[in-house]
Amino acid sequence: MITVSVEKMRKADQYTIAMGTPSRELMRRAANGVFEAYPGWVDAKTLIVCGSGNNGGDGYALASIMKDKDLDVTILRVSEKFSEDGAYYYERCQEKGVPVLMYGTDSVDFESYQIIVDCMLGTGFSGTPRGPVAAVIGEINNARELSDTYVISVDINSGMNGDTGEAENAVVSDLTVSIGYYKNGFFQGKAAELIGSLTNADIGIILPKD
Repeated sequence: MITVSVEKMRKADQYTIAMGTPSRELMRRAANGVFEAYPGWVDAKTLIVCGSGNNGGDGYALASIMKDKDLDVTILRVSEKFSEDGAYYYERCQEKGVPVLMYGTDSVDFESYQIIVDCMLGTGFSGTPRGPVAAVIGEINNARELSDTYVISVDINSGMNGDTGEAENAVVSDLTVSIGYYKNGFFQGKAAELIGSLTNADIGIILPKD
């Protein structure tokens, strides 16, 4: 099993794109990998919580895939910002009529969802979550604890350090779907407390020979 640092994963992403795979295609593959990693989407009410970066973009791409399959999916945004590829898939979601909520503006009953997908903070995050993200981490963890909501984190649990596995405030997942390669932090620090089950989605990322 290969594990990589956050920096090595970032360079591998860049290398794969430079070798001819568009970043938008990698995002689609990541979303499809998450979808295929869990068999319980049908007949479930799903909330996909999206942040401002490419992790949020994975969530928008996942919502688009789910809408195409006539599944019950709603997006919750925790930021007004988008990455370039995230904006593309958000527009696809709007075209398809995926319901969108904004945290802090719209009322959200987290406990009413059978599945919550965490796409807020990616592997590039370090430190302590603040603002709406910190609040939503608490909401997700409460829903999981109080109503048996199944929580899926995409690539990494929001709030967790991808290199060390440490976290002061992070999403507790039932399933974490790593994208590309497992990160070093998944096997140290507080990872065992935060991750129920761990799998990896191979999306064709090429590790540079360095």
